[in-house]
Amino acid sequence: MNKLQRNSGVTLLLSLLLFASSCQEMPVSDSYRDDGTMRDLTTAELISLMGLGINLGNTFEAAGSWISPTVAAHETAWGSPIIIQPMIQGYKTAGFNTLRIPVAWSNLMDKSTYTISPDLLNRIQVIVNWTLESGMYAVVNLHWDGGWIEKFPDNYDECMKRYTRIWEQVAERFKDYGDYLLFESQNEELGFDSLWNKYGGTGDANMQGKARAYEIVNAINQKFTDVIRASGGNNLHRHILIAGYHTNIDNTCDPLFKMPDDPADRIAVKVHYYDPFSFTHLEEEVNWGGIIKPTWTWGTSAERSQLNSELDKMKASFIDKGIPVAIGEYGMAKQGVTQEEITKYTLAVTEAMYSRGMLPMLWDVQLGTDQLNYYYNRRIQKMTDPALEAGMKKIAASR
Repeated sequence: MNKLQRNSGVTLLLSLLLFASSCQEMPVSDSYRDDGTMRDLTTAELISLMGLGINLGNTFEAAGSWISPTVAAHETAWGSPIIIQPMIQGYKTAGFNTLRIPVAWSNLMDKSTYTISPDLLNRIQVIVNWTLESGMYAVVNLHWDGGWIEKFPDNYDECMKRYTRIWEQVAERFKDYGDYLLFESQNEELGFDSLWNKYGGTGDANMQGKARAYEIVNAINQKFTDVIRASGGNNLHRHILIAGYHTNIDNTCDPLFKMPDDPADRIAVKVHYYDPFSFTHLEEEVNWGGIIKPTWTWGTSAERSQLNSELDKMKASFIDKGIPVAIGEYGMAKQGVTQEEITKYTLAVTEAMYSRGMLPMLWDVQLGTDQLNYYYNRRIQKMTDPALEAGMKKIAASR
């Protein structure tokens, strides 16, 4: 048995032990106590200190009616092993300084009162504690969450009640933590295709639907800001991330998208970047108003121009106007692309974001097989490609 096998065996044993214990109530870790420090930093200054980020993806945002109603069952449903502290420390060792923690809070919730299970809140607090103990920043969000967000246009009051209750509980749990913890308002679902088809032309009905869709998005982001500030403690001054419209760059740069009023003025906008989608996601040909074929290489002058154009648009629309930018997700999410191409693309995109003063947070796919562990392998707590790790560390050191 070589060193790699021994490490994997230890990790598996620890994971199994934690899984067994998690079938009962999960206590909060006693290994870390945040000292509550809130530094005199602007959000732009904090974004700079946060360096490069990565997502704890395919873990606490896993959702589905087929999943048993326990924290551990959801945590492992989409292929991630049970998270143990060395996995979190391994992200820091690999050069990342921020961990985004996507959460589907409705997975374990009383659907009549929207009360989140204490087990889930405790488990997320454990992960936050491990993240902060490692020296990284933690970003906690409300992710896809089963899809109820899309019902806002038809059931606005009830959806806003659920949204408000979620953030009231999360804000209360973490209100005394210092500024190494940030909250993020929502994921990609913050946009409403039932109201507005961006490819539907400029007809009156479509434009009216667009106005209403943006109105709801802006109201949700304002509610998030108001709830966090009203919760008191350090949340009065906590740095927060505001999700753009569908976290899409073009949609978020639209004049109808408004950043919320924030009395603390500690706020940044957040979008995602998965372009070209034919390279990062498509594995087979699709017809989306025209045939789109998957691509397996990246790096043409046109593709690099697209990258720079999109990021320059975000810089002009927000950074140049005093609003910091976080890229909540980017990266590769399909099989069949060589590691060389993945590394080339990831380093180019990361450098382009970082050089513009943005916070890049790589999407870490974990599906239980090495085929999709393109970036970081939780089972051995190491980056998959040494060249990628070295390149990311070089980029991180450039600022």
